[in-house]
Amino acid sequence: MAPSPEHLRSSSSSPSSSCSVEVPDKREPEIGTDAKQMDRSGDYRPATSGDGSRAEVRFASDNGAVERPGTVHRSFSELGTLRVGTSNIEKLDSSQPKLVKSKTEAQRPRNILAEEAAQIFDNKISAQKKLKLLNRIATVKNDGTVEFEVPDVEPHVLPGPPRDICAEVAEEESLETDVQCIPPLQIVMLIVGTRGDVQPFIAIGKRLQEYGHRVRLATHSNFKEFVLTAGLEFYPLGGDPKVLAGYMVKNKGFLPSNPSEIPIQRNQMKDIINSLLPACKEPDTDSGIPFNADAIIANPPAYGHTHVAEALKVPIHIFFTMPWTPTSEFPHPLSRVKQSAGYRLSYQIVDSMIWLGIRDMINDVRKKKLKLRPVTYLSGSQGSDSDVPHGYIWSPHLVPKPKDWGPKIDVVGFCFLDLASNYEPPESLVKWLEAGPKPIYIGFGSLPVQEPERMTQIIVDALEQTGQRGIINKGWGGLGNLAEDKDFVYLLDNVPHDWLFLQCKAVVHHGGAGTTAAGLKAACPTTIVPFFGDQPFWGDRVHARGVGPPPIPVDEFSLPKLVDAINFMLDPKVKERAIELAKAMESEDGVTGAVKAFLKHLLPKKTEPELSPASSSVFSFSRCFGCS
Repeated sequence: MAPSPEHLRSSSSSPSSSCSVEVPDKREPEIGTDAKQMDRSGDYRPATSGDGSRAEVRFASDNGAVERPGTVHRSFSELGTLRVGTSNIEKLDSSQPKLVKSKTEAQRPRNILAEEAAQIFDNKISAQKKLKLLNRIATVKNDGTVEFEVPDVEPHVLPGPPRDICAEVAEEESLETDVQCIPPLQIVMLIVGTRGDVQPFIAIGKRLQEYGHRVRLATHSNFKEFVLTAGLEFYPLGGDPKVLAGYMVKNKGFLPSNPSEIPIQRNQMKDIINSLLPACKEPDTDSGIPFNADAIIANPPAYGHTHVAEALKVPIHIFFTMPWTPTSEFPHPLSRVKQSAGYRLSYQIVDSMIWLGIRDMINDVRKKKLKLRPVTYLSGSQGSDSDVPHGYIWSPHLVPKPKDWGPKIDVVGFCFLDLASNYEPPESLVKWLEAGPKPIYIGFGSLPVQEPERMTQIIVDALEQTGQRGIINKGWGGLGNLAEDKDFVYLLDNVPHDWLFLQCKAVVHHGGAGTTAAGLKAACPTTIVPFFGDQPFWGDRVHARGVGPPPIPVDEFSLPKLVDAINFMLDPKVKERAIELAKAMESEDGVTGAVKAFLKHLLPKKTEPELSPASSSVFSFSRCFGCS
């Protein structure tokens, strides 16, 4: 689960007040929304209204663009407060932004020139100038996605990847080379998200453990049993994934439906950030055995990971299930861009917006806990540079590695955790499966559903109209409360997807990366009903690959659309493509790919021996790495 940029917004104890980022300039500050109002405190606030419809990044010509009605905007200027005339950038870090929904919206062209948009990538441009530019370009929609405008120009006008990166791509070494014999390490994994985010890291951690390393998986307390059962060491991180997911689904981002909810999300992020350093150096909570991390593996929502690595002077490797590295091949999943000219720019915009929401918490930890200097404004949400290696956990047969990603970036494949081999299904489920043709799976995992009764009825009606049997996963969403029992519907709680999906002819789910991977591995045509985050991205990729219909956003979930989606998946040609993709994925081993990528970047340019699991718990170079 990747937090959207909107849900990371800061707040103050006075959420009803307006907020703005005002750059140190005597002129009126640029505001990213189309209308400005002065509140009683003297700050400018953007005026917004609308229905919260899904955002799209639209491109404006030099003459401006006509705004579609009914959209809700919040600008960069809503993310923090700095009084006009203040020149000390660090004061931005201690500010407490305030959020409001305004009630009106006007139209005005922004007249953004290509040369101006290109300055986002120029490190020589001052923070104040970049902030003014971002105020003119970027707004945030109610669904937590970023909307911005750049000129209607040819893609080459905006900057592409650095030339040295492009040159390195051609010389990139395979993951089959350059892994050195590495002595046993104490490795901590800092993972924030839902069960689907945690699961691939359990698989990676188990493999690292087989090679003699001590692996601590630090994640939410909800998953302690899951981690310990897998045989890994557990350490609790702050934050509750149920609260995080529920908040994002309910509010379509961070701007709350009730001002009293602002501190909830704020406290969640603060708890996560403050728990990272103890996870890297505190003794095991159960055994008391000391622990000091020699290396860090993290996913991006564990905001603060690179800062902790900097303080401890240990290497860090970022792994994620969605793209987080700028590319010209597709936009950031938390943005909506229709033209390729803005794809790379979308990563810079989203990164900067995330940083605006967490900068004060990060700098508080840097100063008080890590004994580091504060990071200045617009330094990036991760406060790191391109030297940090990244590994992406998806199949290159579904999304090939972009050509403008250099050798520090790997696409390792989906990481599956074998849960099916030890699973014993209930007898009632086995008998129900044997009683008829393969069913369609429908479930939304750990995501809460706002109207479970209505959605359940739509699912049942769609199955009945299409003549299909169906399995409904109740999950955290509360689905499955039927007015009367139906023999063509089976209700269940969590079941290992790697077992269940093999029993199904098609699947309908929220589009989490792990669930998407499991369905495709089982050769199931897939319908994705995205709630937020990277889920629309995976819905688009599944449809582009021809193994599923266009995604159905959860707010648009309806009986006619679900019926059409089921009929699409029942097409024999769609099934053929799903089988073809599943066969291509059989040759992939994402867990081995991730381990090799991690070890390769620890000590590059060395000869790699063959990896083979250790035969005992005692570490041995020869047993763990095939070294003489």
